[in-house]
Amino acid sequence: MMIYLDNSATTKPCKEAVEAINDGLTAHWGNPSALYDFGIESAKKMMLARAQVAKALGGENDRVFFTAGGTEADNWAIFGAVKRLGKRGKHIVTTAIEHPAVLNCMKDLEARGFQVTYLQPDAQGRIDVSALTSALQKDTILVSVMMVNNETGAVLPISQMAKLTHRLCPDAIFHTDAVQGFLKVPFSAKNLGADLISISSHKVHGPKGVGALYISPRLKSFPAMMMGGGQEQGLRSGTEATPSIFGFAAACSACSQSLTADLARERQLLEYTIQKLSAMDGVVINGVQDAPHILNLSIPGVPTQNSVNILQEDGICVSAGSACAKGHRSHVLTAMNLPGEIIDGSFRISLCRDTTEEEMDTFIAGVEKILRWKNRSF
Repeated sequence: MMIYLDNSATTKPCKEAVEAINDGLTAHWGNPSALYDFGIESAKKMMLARAQVAKALGGENDRVFFTAGGTEADNWAIFGAVKRLGKRGKHIVTTAIEHPAVLNCMKDLEARGFQVTYLQPDAQGRIDVSALTSALQKDTILVSVMMVNNETGAVLPISQMAKLTHRLCPDAIFHTDAVQGFLKVPFSAKNLGADLISISSHKVHGPKGVGALYISPRLKSFPAMMMGGGQEQGLRSGTEATPSIFGFAAACSACSQSLTADLARERQLLEYTIQKLSAMDGVVINGVQDAPHILNLSIPGVPTQNSVNILQEDGICVSAGSACAKGHRSHVLTAMNLPGEIIDGSFRISLCRDTTEEEMDTFIAGVEKILRWKNRSF
């Protein structure tokens, strides 16, 4: 039996999403741009899907724009903001712990002559608002800060940072990558203060290959991601991936219905697991675990891949860090200035609404197995 504890990498599509995808593939597969009834029915379902995602996000229906995923949403947000404001300034603020979808955009912009300031985390993975205060400049045009770190679970003060940015740099755009925060850390797009919010379907029990960018009404115009036939209000052209969008919307609705109870249960399971692991000699807990679903731990002296392999023998799936940055020492733990031995022995578990206490007990037993292997090996 597989015990899946890598939900920050991807989640199992829920039955509601699977049913909606199947409906989009078999019944409502018409082009929503068509003017005959069959296409119009697909367009109506698209309107409903957009409303469902917007409701889960706490935003206006017409400000949700579907993308091919969180990475595309991040790229669109960053390069769109620069295109809109690039003539006003060349300074950007982000953090050293962002997802590669953001960091690699920043590297590209630096190569084009932009100045990027990287806010550094403390040893727990948190970044204080005061760090942003010191970083903002007169020519700052964009601030991009993730909501929840995908490796440590640290929750960053997005609302405070957005308000600060708009007060000190009124023309600047504030973007947050909320891929790990959406339907994990309660927030409302209307009240958060961010101008741009990236979210992803497959992190919330929807299908892969679809996400969304929320563009606040504050940005009355925003550069298009793709030119073409004028879909997504002309900002992201291309025939919509309706089955995936329907699945995304269904997952949002399903998760929203039991969100409060699910998050409370995940938090309880996480704290239970931390308590058990903290009592073990040889286990180090990394970061703050602000989010209810992410835990980063290390077994110093045991390489990460060895721990992953030992757990896999018992059908337990965990992550060596960020699934999107294979083969590299964690840039997040490095930025936290953790010792090399801890970084090289670290791995992440991430829970979801389906995770059970029995699965966590099996994982805890798996960690004990790793410790026994370590003690025999040295």
